[in-house]
Amino acid sequence: MTILIIDDEPRNIFALKAVLQAKGYRVEAAGSAPEGLDKLRGTSGIGLVLLDMMMPEMDGTQVLAAIRGDEQLRRLPVFAVTAQAMTGDRERVLAAGADEYVPKPVDIDRLVGLLEKYDIMQTNTSS
Repeated sequence: MTILIIDDEPRNIFALKAVLQAKGYRVEAAGSAPEGLDKLRGTSGIGLVLLDMMMPEMDGTQVLAAIRGDEQLRRLPVFAVTAQAMTGDRERVLAAGADEYVPKPVDIDRLVGLLEKYDIMQTNTSS
């Protein structure tokens, strides 16, 4: 299984991808919401999405709606990764369809624990 990171900030992708690959996860990345949706629809083996909620063009809520509205993707686990940490933000992203809420800065140990909870297969091969 592969984790897809959808985030418009290259530094966030670089840091998260490097840490997850070092822990043995296979990771792909998309630098925009439309690119992420294209990868989801055109790439087999994606088992989970780490989705930035604040992006131009389409925000995370719109991406979640597209994923949950697609018969092939609707059961795919999606973790909302966001700097939005105000009262009610967690509930809002979960109500929008996210499976988990991961505030920034990302606590890697917590994230890995969530990945294990969702049984994302680890591999020593990185993309």
